[in-house]
Amino acid sequence: MRKQFFLAVILFTTMIAASAVMISCGVGKQVSAAKTFADCKYDLASIDSVYIAGIDIREFKNVRSFSDLDLARYPGVALALLRKNVPLDLRVNLDITNPTRNRAAINQLEYKVLLTKSEIFSGFLNQLIEVMPGTASTRVPIKLNANVYQLINNNETRDEFVNMVMSLTGKSTSKPTKFTVKVKPTIDLAGKQVNYPGYITFEKEITSSMVTGIVK
Repeated sequence: MRKQFFLAVILFTTMIAASAVMISCGVGKQVSAAKTFADCKYDLASIDSVYIAGIDIREFKNVRSFSDLDLARYPGVALALLRKNVPLDLRVNLDITNPTRNRAAINQLEYKVLLTKSEIFSGFLNQLIEVMPGTASTRVPIKLNANVYQLINNNETRDEFVNMVMSLTGKSTSKPTKFTVKVKPTIDLAGKQVNYPGYITFEKEITSSMVTGIVK
């Protein structure tokens, strides 16, 4: 009886040790995959489904300055300005390429998008993002929304905002707008979120050729 007890203890201890090794290996793989994600290349490939105050942004193709905006024609914009809440909604398509020989994967992606020095969008994308090596880029659609009233109301940012609107309308003669995009990968280790130290930052000029229209 005593011998059977000791055998059971030894078997249980062996199972615990084996489980610990497996968990350790799993954690190591997650950390490695997250580190590889930081070595990936990022590109803002295209933009679609752009709305200001619920209006398709292409409606504003002929607006060259804020004074050109006919608020009587767009009562939704007038009401949004009155409420100091002007929603800008769009979808960006982020292409991620893995130039390494290792798998890249994360559980969450924090993002920030800046126009010049002003932050427009920020948020989290909660989903598994996996980018395998030796393959074409992985496309990650991200829906963005923000209240841009302060950009419109501020004399220092109003012109840049109008330039951005012109670019997003798809007008070929519009002046390119530069976005600064910051992303921070996150992995989930035993229920605890571990963030990549700092942000991965890249810049992208938003031109009319990037705006692909409306995707339902």
